[in-house]
Formats: sequence, C-alpha cells, structure tokens
Amino acid sequence: MPRPFASGQIAFGLVSIPVKLFSATEASEKISFNMLHKDCGNRIQQQLFCPKDERTISRDEVVKGYEFQRGQYVLFNEEELKMIEEKATQSIEISEFLPKEAIDPIYFAKANYIAPDKGGERAYSLLTKALEQTGRWALAKYAARGKQYLVILRPLGNGMVMQQLFYPNEIRSMDELDLGDAIVKDNELKMAVQLAEMGAADEFHPENYRDEVAERTRALIQRKIEGEEITSNLVEEPKAQVIDLMEALKRSLAKPSAKPSSSKTSGPRRIPEKAEAKKAAPRASAQKVAKSGSRSR
Repeated sequence: MPRPFASGQIAFGLVSIPVKLFSATEASEKISFNMLHKDCGNRIQQQLFCPKDERTISRDEVVKGYEFQRGQYVLFNEEELKMIEEKATQSIEISEFLPKEAIDPIYFAKANYIAPDKGGERAYSLLTKALEQTGRWALAKYAARGKQYLVILRPLGNGMVMQQLFYPNEIRSMDELDLGDAIVKDNELKMAVQLAEMGAADEFHPENYRDEVAERTRALIQRKIEGEEITSNLVEEPKAQVIDLMEALKRSLAKPSAKPSSSKTSGPRRIPEKAEAKKAAPRASAQKVAKSGSRSR
C-alpha cells in the first residue's frame, strides 16, 4: 500500500479539500553504482576538505554562503536561512483554470498523485469531474519544504495528478539555438506528412515500450554476480552523413509500416528487418565474446 509523503488541502473559492500526496514514480527503478576502494572493495567516504587550510574539516565547521561576486561570499546562519525559506502551508491554492492545450509540456517537471483525505472524497470527485468535463487544468501555488512551487492539477482516470511546473526563468529560450534557414519544398513536405501518417496512432500505449538499456545493464550485472568477465563489445557509431532528402523520403515511404498496434492488448511493436538484423548482430557477437572470455570462480 503506497504511503503519502505529505498531506494538505486544495483551496479554490470557499471550497477546501483535504488531500494526501503520493509519489507518482518509482525511484527504486534507477540503477546506480557505488564508489569503492579498488584494493579492498569497501565503500569510500567523501570528506570535506579546505584547500586553503589544506586539511579535512568537520561538518560543524561548515556555514552556507552566497557568492555575490567571484570569490566573494556573504554568509548566512541557520536562523537567517529559515527566514528566507517559504513557510510550508501545505495549501494548494488554485489561482485560475486554463485550457489544457495552453501549457506546453516543456514546463512539466515532477508529477505526484493526489488522493482525498478523510472527509474530502465528495469535493475531490466533484473537482476531478469538473476539470475533465471542461477540458481545463487548475493552475495553483504550493508551498512545501521551504520553497514555493507552481503546479497544475489535472484529471487522470478517476483521480488527479499534481504536476509541478518549471518557472519561465528555468526554461531556456530556443532563440539561443542556430536552427538554420533551410527552405522546405512542397513535395518534400507532402512526402514527410505521408511518412508521419504511416506511423500515426490514435492512442499512447506505454506498455509496448521498455527501457532496453536498463534491461541489458541488469543482465550484465547478473553475469558479473555469477562470476563471468564482461568483455567490451562497443560498436563504432556511424558518422552522420549528408543525405539526399528526397531519396531518403522515397525509400522510407517504400518500406512497410513499422508502427505499433493501437490495440490495448497488442504485443511488442514490429521492427523492420534491417533494424532487427542490426540489433541481432551485436547481441550475437556479445554472446560469442563473453563465452570465450568467461571464467568460473
């Protein structure tokens, strides 16, 4: 049973809905490696080192400071830092209701589930259905852990998600990029549209996709646990080439469609034969190399 990491209340107008917040993602899925001492295999400890005094210092010797000029800091004690922090009200205060198309996904940050707390079930369900029926998302402010967050409340199934947003100053402008000034020809655009329509789907089925890198990493870790040596089998990445765009579009349209089935019960998506051959060759090579280099404990 999931445990809430916080409780609070959604406030809009004179309505207040007690809610509980749950993490929407699993951090445990991340594969991480620890830093060990090569000679003895024990985990190492990172220490605080002062380059001026040339010695390791303890945590009670550490203070926090803000660099206002290069190499110059203004120091803050714990009491001053608490004054700076936003007071955690745990209140999710709705400011406006926006069309869901009005917010570009580039603003999306962390997502959390919201569930009603005791006594808030009816109002929670009412707000969820109102958002669903109007096609709008609720833009709100949420203060927690010394910070103020900009969030949206959006319906998902029978429940609601609180999606944290980036602030505008946290989003880089595309004006910083050199996008070129290429002219798109009408016949090229027509063929590109045809290619997009060949791979079109009406529904998103994430169950048809998986993290292949994570699966391969776990398999290699298991082989190491069982005493095998893992031999590098890196394949040189093909260099980018200047291609004939029209010829590439024609060849792409001539290939059979490789889009996943839109059925909810569909299995893994079909991969074109060339792609299968490219994927299969390194795997077979890896097995051959690993077999010849394997050893028992």
